[in-house]
Parts: sequence; C-alpha cells; structure tokens
Amino acid sequence: MNAYVFPGQGAQFIGMGKDIYDTDPQAKKLFEQADQILGFPLSKIMFEGSAEELKQTKVTQPAIFLHSVTAAFFGADFKPDMVAGHSLGEFSALTVAGALSFEDGLRLVSARALAMQAACEQEPSTMAAVLNLDDEKVEEICKSVSNSTGIVIPANYNCPGQIVISGKVEAVEEACRLMKEAGAKRAVILPVGGAFHSPFMESARKSLEEAIERAHMVRPVCPVYQNVDALPHTEPGEIKINLKKQLTSPVKWTQTVRNMAADGATNFTEFGPGTVLTNMIKKIVPELFI
Repeated sequence: MNAYVFPGQGAQFIGMGKDIYDTDPQAKKLFEQADQILGFPLSKIMFEGSAEELKQTKVTQPAIFLHSVTAAFFGADFKPDMVAGHSLGEFSALTVAGALSFEDGLRLVSARALAMQAACEQEPSTMAAVLNLDDEKVEEICKSVSNSTGIVIPANYNCPGQIVISGKVEAVEEACRLMKEAGAKRAVILPVGGAFHSPFMESARKSLEEAIERAHMVRPVCPVYQNVDALPHTEPGEIKINLKKQLTSPVKWTQTVRNMAADGATNFTEFGPGTVLTNMIKKIVPELFI
C-alpha cells in the first residue's frame, strides 16, 4: 500500500519547486495562483530570494505547502492509500487527499503562519532537539521541570532517539541540562522563534480555529493520519477538531508511521523539499527498507 507523507517547516531551500514550475504548465498555474491569493510573489522568493527571506514563517510555510502539493499532483502517478504530514505538512496531506481545495489549503497555511508568528512575539519561548534518550525519560524530565521552572513539553516525537521539546526559554535550557546528565547524546537549542506545538501557541490556536471552521472540508479520498492522535481519519468534522488541537499538541510522528505500517503501508513516498521524513521513517520502520 502507498503511504504519501509531507514535510513541515525547516525543509525549505532556495530554488525549491523551480523544476516543477519550468516543466509542467499546470503546476506553473498553481504557483501563479498562489502568488495572487497571498498578495506577494511567493514563487519569486522560492526560486531566487535570499535564505533570510525564505525562512520568514509567513513565507516558509506557504512555500513548503506549495512545493509539496505541486510535487504530489504533477510529479508522480498519484494513487495514495493513506497520507500524513508532519506539522505544517498535515495541511498538504489534507489538500492532496481532496479534503481541502488548493485555495482553502493555502489560505489556512497562510493564516497559520501569521498566527504562529504573532504568538512567537508575545512571550519568549523556544525549542530544543534531544538525541538518544528514551521517550519516557524525556517526558519525565519535562514534567519535573514544568513543575519547578516553567512549561516545557515534548513537542515532536520525530523518530526513536529524536524528540524535540518546546516551552519557556529557561525551562527548555534546564531540561536540556538534565537530559544531558541523564545520558542524552545531545540536547541543543534550535534556531526557532518560539515554542511550537506547546501551550505557548494558544493565541495562534484560537486565531486559526476560526479559519478552520470557515474552511470547506469534504471526505478525503483516503485516510489521513493526523498529528494529535496518530490515527486515520476521513470524517470532516473529526479532521477539523484535530486540526484545531494541532498547534498546542505534540506531533506524534513516530506513532503515526508505526500505525500506517501496521495498517498495511509498505511504500512510503515523501513529497516536498528534502528527505527529512524519509530519513526518520527509515529509523521508525527499518524493516520496510531492508
């Protein structure tokens, strides 16, 4: 069974999508449509902008969405049996599975990016990557630090031995110190503007909730495995509820991939810039890559 997956923020690079734009007239139309919907030259920034421009959240998220969706629609024989996306990538997954129109998907991604940027500016917060420490130990340390220093939670369960934590700056720093003491190979602060997938995104969640409610959503052509519970969904009402929770809840990517494999996925294909998810999937279900 074919499982299609879609990356989140951080996979971007200058020149992304140019090959599809140049070779497929239909893809070119979507790039031009995206520029019109957003009101700024997204495609120009993607193809020839600076790295500084591209890493702005309001640009990065629509750029990755646009690249992922066009790669799926125009770059392969598109026959998904199931789909999933990591964080932002969930919106790409919902769009290619037909639950959202391209226009609604892009508008939601743009609203999400602006809401997250605004939330980041309200209160100092950050994220850190923790390598080679058991999930249970990471959870235990985060809980302990949250009770004493400030909120810090596991934000991304990326793959075995790789978790990203998220929260108040001082709490994340203290958690990193304790995780190194507990045997983590690395616990390093990430160059991000805020604590994504944590309670620090509550204002963004409230803002995005209204946009999600307004969006027209239909049953997807295949199950969409969502971040908040790692389970397959096809009911539009359930999908919307889970989308509303996504910004303040952990991304259960390890659990998602394991569930997809358990449900019959034998071939994982990543659509979008880079191979970040493919590398994670090889660590989560190595038996499929022997």
